[in-house]
Amino acid sequence: MQKFSFNKRLVITMIVLIVGFLLIALSISVRNNRNAPLFLQKIGNEAGGIVDRIVGGPVKGVGNAAASIEDLYNTYTENSKLKKEVDTIASQKVENQTLKQENKHLKQQMKLNQTLTAYNKINASVLTRTPSSWQNQIVINKGAAAGVKKNDSVLSRRGLAGRVTEVNQTNSKVELLSTTNDSANRFAVRLTTSDGTVVNGLITGYSAEKNQLIMGQTTSKVKVAKKTKVITSGMGGITPQGLLVGKVVRVVDNDEGMPARIYIKPAADFNDLDVVTVARRVE
Repeated sequence: MQKFSFNKRLVITMIVLIVGFLLIALSISVRNNRNAPLFLQKIGNEAGGIVDRIVGGPVKGVGNAAASIEDLYNTYTENSKLKKEVDTIASQKVENQTLKQENKHLKQQMKLNQTLTAYNKINASVLTRTPSSWQNQIVINKGAAAGVKKNDSVLSRRGLAGRVTEVNQTNSKVELLSTTNDSANRFAVRLTTSDGTVVNGLITGYSAEKNQLIMGQTTSKVKVAKKTKVITSGMGGITPQGLLVGKVVRVVDNDEGMPARIYIKPAADFNDLDVVTVARRVE
């Protein structure tokens, strides 16, 4: 039944088209025949106009639809191209920023290395650093094969960062100054007051809340001013002398007036360690 209905509509459509073409031909013939009566020319003109509207409308609509589709496709293509270009620019910008930051870090490390004239220096990159031991240790990509030894000092771009505690053939573990491990091998440090008095002590702890190292077991009752530089003393024969640890930010005295704890702002940024230098005394 559906097939019959479809065939019927098809036949009607064909008849309408044929009649339409005949009317177009008749209207053209009548309009072009100057000898035809005036009323026939009018009929031909009207018939031609009707057919033009009937046939021309859909044709024009199809043409407009095709043009709209083409414009939409061109817009989509252009947008896709622009989006790819934007993504590429963003990617290049991030890459350039990363390279710029890396270049800055390397320059700072090279500048630091130039001051370590009395030490053997081994540049290294940080391989791993886990969140669970973020303040305690890092793993670097240099080991025994590169000359790294246990207890070697490790420096960031700005100052002392920690000490090598375990050496493998191609990598090493570094215990940071900010470690919370009570059994850590503490650094011997010193500071010199404005009048030339030397105060020795040990790095005995770290305040993560304030990002401050704690210098304890001090050996002098003299007054210590803020911003006084704290360096390694070299006592013990392992750590090189003169490595920058940080600057004094506050002093807490005990009952006898002797400095009980000296709080130090570390020179190293423990949250930004990507390139380091292993430093050891020249033997």
